[in-house]
Amino acid sequence: MNADLSVSKTLQLIKGESAYWANKNRLTNNKLEWADEFFAVSVSESMIEKVRQYIKNQEEHHKLVTFSDEYKKFMSKYGFIGQG
Repeated sequence: MNADLSVSKTLQLIKGESAYWANKNRLTNNKLEWADEFFAVSVSESMIEKVRQYIKNQEEHHKLVTFSDEYKKFMSKYGFIGQG
């Protein structure tokens, strides 16, 4: 990510380009549209392989744990919201 670009602008570009590409290539039955909201965190270089594996196995993982449950656990674990 270029130091001159904000996280917001970077995500806007990624979301726009990926939706354009997915819709152009008709990857979904319906038009792909991203939500306005986003959440971004950084990870240390030592965790990159773990993140790659998470992304690779995300579809199977979310058959066992819903995104909503995982999100709440993450937010609580790292102190973004109160415990409980």
